[in-house]
Amino acid sequence: MSSTGTIDTFERLASRLSIEERQALLAKLSSYAVLSKEVLFREEEISPKIDVELQYKETPWYIKLFLIILGFFRGRTPLNLFEERLIASLGAMIENRAPGLFDRRRNMLISGFWDEIQSLKEAARFFYEALDISLNKDKGAFFSFLASLELDFIHRRILTETDPAAIAAGNPSFTDVDIKNTISRTLDSIFQAINEDERRIMYRNARSLHCLKELSSFLYDRLLSAFNQDHQTKGLSAPTYLVLDQLYALSNILYSLQEPPSMALLETLFIFQLQERNVETSIDLQDELKSLLSRAEESLGRIRQFNKRIPLTEIIRCASRNLSYMPQIITGGEDWFAVYRDYWKKQIDERYTHFIQEKHRRELVEELRDFLKGNSIKSLQYVAEGTDKEGIPVRGTFSLAFLLTFYSVLFIEDINKVLKPILIDGEFYKKENRTEFTEAYNELLKLGDTIRAFDQKLSPTGDLGKRYDVARQEITALSVKRRKIQTLEMEASDEAADIIARAAKALKSLTAVLGGIIKGEAGGRYDSLVNLGSLAGKNASYIAMIKNTQSKIERALYLLTEISKIET
Repeated sequence: MSSTGTIDTFERLASRLSIEERQALLAKLSSYAVLSKEVLFREEEISPKIDVELQYKETPWYIKLFLIILGFFRGRTPLNLFEERLIASLGAMIENRAPGLFDRRRNMLISGFWDEIQSLKEAARFFYEALDISLNKDKGAFFSFLASLELDFIHRRILTETDPAAIAAGNPSFTDVDIKNTISRTLDSIFQAINEDERRIMYRNARSLHCLKELSSFLYDRLLSAFNQDHQTKGLSAPTYLVLDQLYALSNILYSLQEPPSMALLETLFIFQLQERNVETSIDLQDELKSLLSRAEESLGRIRQFNKRIPLTEIIRCASRNLSYMPQIITGGEDWFAVYRDYWKKQIDERYTHFIQEKHRRELVEELRDFLKGNSIKSLQYVAEGTDKEGIPVRGTFSLAFLLTFYSVLFIEDINKVLKPILIDGEFYKKENRTEFTEAYNELLKLGDTIRAFDQKLSPTGDLGKRYDVARQEITALSVKRRKIQTLEMEASDEAADIIARAAKALKSLTAVLGGIIKGEAGGRYDSLVNLGSLAGKNASYIAMIKNTQSKIERALYLLTEISKIET
């Protein structure tokens, strides 16, 4: 479904795990992985926001009188003094409920809070790598894999009902356009068939995914760096006014992440993570997932305990002197369906393009077989083709294979017998025609050796092959390793492209020069031979042989161009 030389994350995963295997793995993990379904954040545990004016109105008259008298001497309003008392009372409650976190008199966060944030950071950061891979590398593929677990029936319908080969087989009279239109209508119909319950399931997963990502990527270090040694407490402390904005952001994230992620979501997250880590090696997926799920439950437990232990809403109210403060739900995850739909539309388009290319390829193979006198296309030994993991993936493999077969079947056996007399005995009217003919002839004469030498370079003992194996086995950062591998694949593809381009140029030159020899247009760019008559005298049919040879070379150039179209 991807262009030649690239395989996206979903295709790699799909090639390793069928839908049935994914479902079976999910069922197995669910049976022995102990994941608590307890909510991470209990909204009901947040104390109601305080309406200062309303509470003041309901305060006994004698307290109001006291506040009026006190306010007279202090130059403050009774309502303002009443609010101060509520804030002080809230601060005392925080210190009693969770000692060691907040110093209400100095409005400072202290060492216990630093420890709790450090613990939360470690718990949340566990998910960072998996979330970064799933959302930043290939978000559409991630939702597609997740939907194969959560929307099994929909996923199967997409795979089977939009298959262009199946549509073509079931409708022999359909044109390519008919097939494409049928696929488009079917895909739209399947998307419309996703019911509200299924959409809610995916939306909950998308919300959980987004909130977990926000929590894992929160700037903990910025918050922690605000703490310094406090000579008064002999520990760490930070003025709350320095970090209040960060506390607001953290509070909103924790408040939004109320439901723990589902087993299907965690399985998908960790499968993507393991796939990225182990592109070149095999792993025991089940054991790796069990380990990651165990660590996930530990991390989720620490997030849950943080929310239970830390009265963050109350600390913010007290620190900001805003008793009506309430955390807000953050947005995110609403775009899951658009991402999912656009991903599949792109995949279906690529599948259709691949279908057309394969159809063209099959037709072209038959045409090539006829052109090559019934011979099959020779394969290069050390080039990886399709899903074959051995060798180096090279763009232009089919073109090289055709040229190698053309060289051995037609050039050496037939064409060379006609061209060699021209090379040795031909007297050109124009020196530049002789030069062009000689260069093109020599390029094709060494073509077989050139391609075989290139193939040998890709072998385990060849220059490119050895460097490729070293890069694949190197123990280093995945991004560095992948960059080295891609650089070598590009180097091999560029060399292949150069061989193909030189061969195409030689074929084009020979076609033009032979055309000049046959037509004999004096004064044109390509003129005939001075001694064409004497060359033809050796064999009465020689001119016909030149015409036939030109036709073969022209046909080879056309076929090479057609092959290039399906390799791009």
